[in-house]
Amino acid sequence: MISTKINEGINGIPNIPGDKSISHRSIIIPSISNGVCEINNILKSDDVLHTLNAFKNMGVRIEEKNQKLIIYGKGLNSLKEPKNEIYLGNSGTSARLLTGLLSAQKFKTVLIGDESLSKRPMKRISDPLNNMGAKIDITNGSLPLIIEGKNLNPSNINLEIPSAQIKSGLLLASLYINGETKITEYKITRDHTETMLQSFGANIDVEQINKKKQITIIGQKELQSQNIDVPNDLSSSSFFIVSALINKNSHLILKNINNNSSRNGILIALKKMGAKIELKNQRKNNNENVCDIEVISSKLNGCDLGQEFADLMIDEYPILSIAASFASSPSIFRGLKELRVKESDRLKLILLNLKNCGVDCKVENDNLYIYPSENYNVKNNIIRTDFDHRIAMSFCIMGTRVGPLRIDNEDSIRTSFPTFKEELNKLGGAVF
Repeated sequence: MISTKINEGINGIPNIPGDKSISHRSIIIPSISNGVCEINNILKSDDVLHTLNAFKNMGVRIEEKNQKLIIYGKGLNSLKEPKNEIYLGNSGTSARLLTGLLSAQKFKTVLIGDESLSKRPMKRISDPLNNMGAKIDITNGSLPLIIEGKNLNPSNINLEIPSAQIKSGLLLASLYINGETKITEYKITRDHTETMLQSFGANIDVEQINKKKQITIIGQKELQSQNIDVPNDLSSSSFFIVSALINKNSHLILKNINNNSSRNGILIALKKMGAKIELKNQRKNNNENVCDIEVISSKLNGCDLGQEFADLMIDEYPILSIAASFASSPSIFRGLKELRVKESDRLKLILLNLKNCGVDCKVENDNLYIYPSENYNVKNNIIRTDFDHRIAMSFCIMGTRVGPLRIDNEDSIRTSFPTFKEELNKLGGAVF
């Protein structure tokens, strides 16, 4: 895939896919609930399809009718032992959430993934589950995982690593426990799982105590299905938002975007940089904050973001680094350690590819420093992605200003945004 420089701006109303995080949970939770769930606007990306296929392989009846996904749930204890290993491709969300859920079943499961997923750390979820009484055999700290379902014990868990995936895996396991489990987190993580569990009638209580959050869940209560209307994905929107901000004569309207306060750091950061972003038609949908977003070309300033921003937007630092490259002053993004254990070592790839594009930047102690310039001379136009979809899309947006850039492994984009290239071209981009 080659992204080339444009002159006439990015304009229009893009079709943003459904929220990836909510789409995963929209399959998992209805599958273990009682009743029929109709899901509108689910993301049909490779990652989500791996979650979907996992539950089909465990006996859940799932159909597609009139562009809606229909899940026929039969309760907490309705899952059946899969005949084969469950393959999860590149989906870390699937792997960590399913590890929690499957640890409490009455059968054995083996989880496997592609080369990239098989390098990602899994002890962060297997260790607390094993402490709850699970039996999870792990290879070199990563996939494959062999999970032998057990009766788990009520527990008090302090989340040492701020991760919505870990928290969600533990919450799903707790649904099966005879007794009370308490999970305490000390930093903000996205809260889609507890929000959806509340709407499905779980015996769950969420309490904010000073700067910490305590979630109490009493297990073995059957869930009751609710229909789900998945909002559009803010993370996927961020690529178009930045493309409009850094290209002159641009104006975008993004519709029905998830604006959950536990993951909207990208909007806060861009506004801090002087971005012309306006939230309109703010409303609630399935207990999630939803809005429309208007974006106009802007003169951006650099900014200094503390580590607390990483808790709100760790996935958005690749595209934020592109915005910072066209600001009028330097930026410092602090505390980006978690970027090193995503689909790739994102911090390493951001630095490498920015330098190849001529950007003066450095990393010190997991802090990223970007020193922008008015003009860039591309040193190497081949963008290395290590099959990471967010790196690929971010530097495609970079190409709209400095291109042509050749993006390798473009198929990685299918994991979250299958129509990305077509949508960008429709708005005035030039991607081939």
